[in-house]
Amino acid sequence: MTFRTRLLLIFTVAIIASVGMVEWLIAGITRESFERTEAQRVDALVAQFQKEFTRRKGEIVHAVNAIANSDAVANVTSATDYSPFVNEAPPLAASYRLDLLELVAGDGSIISSAEWPARFGYPEAWLTEEGNWKARGAFLKREEVPHGVVLSLVSVGVSSAGDQKVYVVGGQILDSDFLSTLVLPAGMRVLLYRNLDPQFSPDQLIDAYGTAGNAAPLRPLIQQVIHQRRDTVETIGSGVEAETFHASALPGYENSLLGVLLIGSSRRALVELEGSVRRTGIFVAAGGILLGMLLTWWATAQITRPVRRLAESAGKVAAGNWDTTVEIVSSDEIGKLAGAFNRMTHQLVEQRQRLLQAERVAAWRELARRLAHELKNPLFPLQITVENMQRARERYPDQFDEVFREGTATLLAELANLKQIIGRFSDFAKMPAPEMQPLDFNAMTAETMRLFDAQLANARVTANLQLDPRLRPIPSDHEQMTRVLRNLVLNAVDAMPQGGTLTVRTAALPNGGVRLEISDTGQGLTPEECERLFTPYYTTKTHGTGLGLAIVQSVISDHHGSISVESQPGKGATFRIELNAP
Repeated sequence: MTFRTRLLLIFTVAIIASVGMVEWLIAGITRESFERTEAQRVDALVAQFQKEFTRRKGEIVHAVNAIANSDAVANVTSATDYSPFVNEAPPLAASYRLDLLELVAGDGSIISSAEWPARFGYPEAWLTEEGNWKARGAFLKREEVPHGVVLSLVSVGVSSAGDQKVYVVGGQILDSDFLSTLVLPAGMRVLLYRNLDPQFSPDQLIDAYGTAGNAAPLRPLIQQVIHQRRDTVETIGSGVEAETFHASALPGYENSLLGVLLIGSSRRALVELEGSVRRTGIFVAAGGILLGMLLTWWATAQITRPVRRLAESAGKVAAGNWDTTVEIVSSDEIGKLAGAFNRMTHQLVEQRQRLLQAERVAAWRELARRLAHELKNPLFPLQITVENMQRARERYPDQFDEVFREGTATLLAELANLKQIIGRFSDFAKMPAPEMQPLDFNAMTAETMRLFDAQLANARVTANLQLDPRLRPIPSDHEQMTRVLRNLVLNAVDAMPQGGTLTVRTAALPNGGVRLEISDTGQGLTPEECERLFTPYYTTKTHGTGLGLAIVQSVISDHHGSISVESQPGKGATFRIELNAP
């Protein structure tokens, strides 16, 4: 095998391995980012559904209580003969925008029914079994209507007059109109299966437009949720048609499972992106192999000209490139001269390497000091926990299980802390260059804040968005600016452990740029803390690494913008970002 062939094989293998490794890393990062974004979008959609569901419940309870307290129902309650009131329910239902309404006597017999007038006198025994309908609120229930069985959200009110009482049962049908009120992100859909039949019925699966088609693939998932009565996630289909469904159980009256909410997220974008990455990898590999062939020809041609290469190498050394060497291809005078040249440059390189080594040692010492400082706190409880477990095993074996459970919980918590610290150092080390595209900061801000709805509610923090409608898109990296906003929002939430108000506002600058402000009502910062806040490894938190705001400042600097903070102890803090238009 010739030297040229061996060089070609080396170049080819190295390029294919490098491209394959990069493609594998990109595909993994892409999939992880997609799964994380999908989970956030599903959480936001579930929160939206729950909010709309709770709102509907409140409206129904309010309407039913209003009907129960009305004069019309009071007349029915005080009457001894209910036959004159057989047509009382339909106008009341229309007035209060209810799909279902029944007036039921205290013994459980129907006085008037809006959805089924012919049911006068029919028994509704379930009403007399509950003691406190007011405390129960609205709930899901299976209802029979003339055209079949429907899933409804109902509430029960009670009107009393002396010893007599009348039950007011009103509600709305849960159908496609309810689902059409939800705002769906691109690539997502919401389905509702109404568990009204003993067996699986495709007609009971609906979406925002009516009966959903092609229900057969979803049958095993729906039956699994009904059987196990717990939420389930499953991917159905393959290729660009694949779709991940998050299925949630919806219990109803007497804890019966009356519905299954399915949130579907298409995987088409991920599959197409992965295919694009593979095609790009093949194209790059092919181009690299061609480049390798050209480099091989060039290298072998240069080997035949040792004198010229020696002269060129001497010129490089004179220019300051001390690590230049010449390949020795013969043992004659030219070869000896090349050897002497190489020894000379080797000595120069050794001196330079000693200097570089000293600098690297100093850098490693600084990094080691930083890491030791960050890792010392989690390592100490890890050691104490392990020693306690060993001591309990040797001295108190009867208490070992309890000590073991507590110890493993501590170990897992501290290991998670270590993982977070290492992740912060990793993120700080691999900040990419921004990919500038026109970015609507109002849309980006609103979209990002929606992802924090549940977290802000749990932390008792009220979000206040003030978006300037005059704002125009400016070139920015959407992912990096979203990361900046998330980081600052999380810092603001951490600064308000007892709850408070988080204000995010945008404003147009006179030069066409953007100002983004994040304000909290937390504990605030001292002037000394404000001066050092963006310094790497500096933090005011007991659990922080001090890299979050350093990353934020790095991103803003790459966008040729500025970031500042205004704060006073006990009066909250305001972070202000300004980006100029090009």
